[in-house]
Amino acid sequence: MTDITTHRRSLLAAATASAGAALFGSFGISPALAEEMAAAAGRSEKPLKAAFSNAGLQATWCAQGKQAAEYWGKLFNVDVTWFDGELSATKQRAAIDDMASQKWDFVAIQAFGIGTLTAPVEKIIAAGTPVIDLDTLIAPLDKIDVHSFLAPDNEFMGASVTQALVSALGGKGKIVMTQGALGHTGAQGRARGFESIIKNSPGMEVLDTTPGDWDVSKVSKLWETLLTKYPEIDAAYFHNDDMALAAYNVMKAHGRTKILIGGCDAMPPALAAVADGRMHATVRNPSGRIHGGAIVAGVAAVTAGEKTGGSGIPKNIVTDGPVVTKTNAPGIAWMESHFLI
Repeated sequence: MTDITTHRRSLLAAATASAGAALFGSFGISPALAEEMAAAAGRSEKPLKAAFSNAGLQATWCAQGKQAAEYWGKLFNVDVTWFDGELSATKQRAAIDDMASQKWDFVAIQAFGIGTLTAPVEKIIAAGTPVIDLDTLIAPLDKIDVHSFLAPDNEFMGASVTQALVSALGGKGKIVMTQGALGHTGAQGRARGFESIIKNSPGMEVLDTTPGDWDVSKVSKLWETLLTKYPEIDAAYFHNDDMALAAYNVMKAHGRTKILIGGCDAMPPALAAVADGRMHATVRNPSGRIHGGAIVAGVAAVTAGEKTGGSGIPKNIVTDGPVVTKTNAPGIAWMESHFLI
């Protein structure tokens, strides 16, 4: 049994080692290449200590990311300590100040907002600790020396879901965008993606773009107001699935379920909602690749001395996931359950 477990771990390590967008590459790896990759990103012989923080565990994407980091941490002999951002720039700053006062082998952080954590993160970097930036910029990459930045193409995410909604409406209708936190660079990218489609769709009218800050309670109140204010809404794009499904419950209570809904993240409840028609579309923001990739990057930096750039890890890794349809939803759900995407 031990040999089988060790072999499985070697294969998993091999599948995560290649730098770039395919951190958890395809399973069709040749044995020779798998062996070479496993050696490059192998399990740490000694236990490592890593500190992680993301925007807030109230968000299901963040909670799934924590599970992924802990799962990959066990595979790579990394003890993960979590500092919850609590969906608050102020609370996350206090947590990262605490993090910066302690010693870690490596650190991974998704900031609630750009520029809110710069000082404590610079302190961590100055101590010689590799910092992996997750999903949203801590600060512009030319302003802070993070080891790498793992994030999806948020403009693609926003544009692809918005296009799906616009196409379903035949290019004509009234649409709402409910944004995430305005200081979150991922939300900023999703908004640019939305706007890129709308500016080329003259038949579309944007009714509202109020941010929901990833907060489902805030979104529920917002949509109570929107449904009262606008008797006709044809579609709504949300910067994450949690907000989309919270708004759907309000729509359902008001008998307004004909509104086409698009989200982001492709979390399990959204996969089910796409399958049964409550949501029209979503797109995967791969928390498994991002949080698990941070484990792989941190271990490689500490145990193999992997540097940023050159033949080492790229400064910016695009970790895209696909647009979800009824056809691919079951496969995406399986991949998520194993923290592969």
